[in-house]
Amino acid sequence: MTEANVQFVDTSRPPDEPSRRIADFKPDLLDTEDHHLCPGCGHPVAWRLLLEVIEELSLEQRAIGVVGHGCYTHIIQTADLDFLQCLHGRAPSAATGVKRVHGDAAVFTLQGDGDLVNEGLQETLHTAARGERITSIMLNNGVFGDTGGHMTSTTVVGQRTKTSIDGRDPAMHGYPIPVADLLCHLDGAAYVARGAVNNAASVARTKKMLKRAFEFQMAGAGFTFLEILTMCPTGWFVPAKDGGDYLASSMEEVYPLGELKAP
Repeated sequence: MTEANVQFVDTSRPPDEPSRRIADFKPDLLDTEDHHLCPGCGHPVAWRLLLEVIEELSLEQRAIGVVGHGCYTHIIQTADLDFLQCLHGRAPSAATGVKRVHGDAAVFTLQGDGDLVNEGLQETLHTAARGERITSIMLNNGVFGDTGGHMTSTTVVGQRTKTSIDGRDPAMHGYPIPVADLLCHLDGAAYVARGAVNNAASVARTKKMLKRAFEFQMAGAGFTFLEILTMCPTGWFVPAKDGGDYLASSMEEVYPLGELKAP
């Protein structure tokens, strides 16, 4: 099915008005839908959800993003938002400074699992422990996609990567770190959830979680965190069309979806 014949029927519109295509609902903050990421990558879906939520909450003029280094960093070239790029893993600390200077801003970090867990887990844990009023978003695909697809600290047991060709072996590589579960034990973390973008139902649910994360931040509840499981077929050695199913059968078994902690 091509984009040209995909129709979305808006039942709130008068019956005499024509229906619109899904593509017509592109967020105004999304300057371009062109990107250099691999076929089947889940990051662009997460980007779109982020921009939709910011628009729906009327935070366009108050949102400030802090990004690390990874495939996801390309969002700064596609979205009409203010961004600050920092060193690997340091986004939570930089975002803390931004929020303390601009207390009414909607400050968020966007990091991959390699950037957040391998490079800067301590930054996230301490930021959460302090209860900083920022929203941290981790795009978790279980690989360092931008640097070749090698194993990260969230790679699940048995998963193949460029540095674990036979699958992650606990005896050799240790076990994956469930960051969201760790954050739930910190009093400064007000909201912790985990979503995915591998099918329509998960996308809709993840968007609701993302909106709640920002709402709690703006209400002053404390640190909010959303982990989003995304696809990386290239790094997983699977065809692009099989990425969604692979995510469900491997990553979701280790990282169950849902709200883990809420006010």
